[in-house]
Amino acid sequence: NAASAPADTSKIHYEKFWLYRHCSSLQQRDRQAQKAGQLFSGLLAVNVVFLGSAFISSMIFNKVAITLADVWILLSILKVLCLFWILYYLLGTSQQPHAVLYRDSHAGAIWIRGSVLLFGSCSILLNVFQIGYSTILIHCKSRVEIVFPCIGILFICTQAYFLWHHSKDCIQVQHNFTRCGLMLTIATNLLLWLLAVTNDTLHMEIESQLREVEERFAGNDTTLCTCPNTTICKVFQKGYILLYPFNTEYCLVCCSVLYVMWKNVGRRISHHHTPHIKPKFKLQGVVFGPLLGTSAVIIGACVFMMYQIQATSLVPSPQVFVIYYSYYIVLLPLMSVGAMIGTIIHALEKKELDTLKNPTRSLDVVLLMGAALGQIGMSYFSIVALVATDPRDLLNSLSLSYSVLLIFQNITQNVFVIDGLHRQRVVAATEPKHAGQAGHKQEHSQTPPRRMSVLELGQEIRKASLSYIQTYSDLSWKRRALREISFFLVLCNIILWIMPTFGAHPLFENGMERSFYGYSTWFVIVNFGLPLGVFYRMHSVGGLLEVYVTA
Repeated sequence: NAASAPADTSKIHYEKFWLYRHCSSLQQRDRQAQKAGQLFSGLLAVNVVFLGSAFISSMIFNKVAITLADVWILLSILKVLCLFWILYYLLGTSQQPHAVLYRDSHAGAIWIRGSVLLFGSCSILLNVFQIGYSTILIHCKSRVEIVFPCIGILFICTQAYFLWHHSKDCIQVQHNFTRCGLMLTIATNLLLWLLAVTNDTLHMEIESQLREVEERFAGNDTTLCTCPNTTICKVFQKGYILLYPFNTEYCLVCCSVLYVMWKNVGRRISHHHTPHIKPKFKLQGVVFGPLLGTSAVIIGACVFMMYQIQATSLVPSPQVFVIYYSYYIVLLPLMSVGAMIGTIIHALEKKELDTLKNPTRSLDVVLLMGAALGQIGMSYFSIVALVATDPRDLLNSLSLSYSVLLIFQNITQNVFVIDGLHRQRVVAATEPKHAGQAGHKQEHSQTPPRRMSVLELGQEIRKASLSYIQTYSDLSWKRRALREISFFLVLCNIILWIMPTFGAHPLFENGMERSFYGYSTWFVIVNFGLPLGVFYRMHSVGGLLEVYVTA
């Protein structure tokens, strides 16, 4: 068990709970109190989520009784409560003596904290655009539409700072209050994600129906609250639509980090379970993976730009859907084959499985499996619709192949990543061999710097190239293959994350499934599946980088 007590017990704050105050054993009382604290804080989050979901659902189905402004007021109250708790944690709880005796080395990886900063920055910019747009149309918009994004900016900044500096904390004081605060913040982020999904539905609905409206009712200007024909207003509109998907990703990433913090409350990590060697990301031992992956990214970017230009026109050409699906039909089998080869190599290796308790890894597995259900679910709905109509049509057959291959790729990649995350880390066998070179480099770095001639620069580049080739040849073929596959899959998942994030939604825009299921039903399916699919690609990048580093 990774959560065992250290030698110095004088600093430990054992948990207490009034239901278990008569337990004879201190450790048993501590365990029962920890379970009770998790239960009650979890019940708090469930009640808040159900209350917010009821508000949002009422807004969707009965816009007269519950308006969007009412939902914003509820979420603003929750944000303010979370802000007070975060400030109390930063200034009070974490400053107490022996509050943070342990830090989880697996939690708060740099890529996920970087994601919090990236998506948080985009979300702040999104709120700025919303404030600017509402200010221009202040004559026909309520004050709540300006106040809500202002509170949102403050909430995003405070939460991002909190997660960047304290995501690894295993807090040892005020256990129950900290758990309730974390669960309240998780529930608030989940409700913000749910609201963002429903609002994104409205954006996509307006954009999709605009073609029919313009064709039938051209020149019918009945809307009073319209954006004036100014450049700044168009910038606010376009920027808001472009940055909107990042808000959903920010909420999901924050939920995952906060959940790990919640699991780590009261956790005690013994010193012999702390990893002595932490592998770092180095671009060594890979050649073909970066080449193939970069090619996939460049071709995907060209296909994406072509799709965006054609699909956003009034009458999109079927040819652009053919090109889009063809790109996926070529790329997905390559990714599936790579993942299967990697899984076979894992089976051939003699590395032991890491069976130690690790909340971060457990959450990674759950998120990979859960987020993959978004794409898999959409694909099965699409398969049923295509088979039931006309699967022999060119576009339908390509869409059918795309859906089948996407399911297979998600499953094979999940097996490869999850198996790789459970493998124990090993120290590179080539490290002792190059120890002398490292010492020479350290000794050389102490000499004062001087300007280098072109000839010396060429010699240094040649030495670096030879060193890279030497490192590549020193790796065993299994480790080399795992690194190549992992790096290739990282780049592929990046381009497959970029394309739907910035607006490529062929499952909705080709109209096939929409006409089969009906507009409203298909919209619900797409808008719950797409954000999960985008989150899956982003989370897969983190898992694959972990597999690459530990290979």
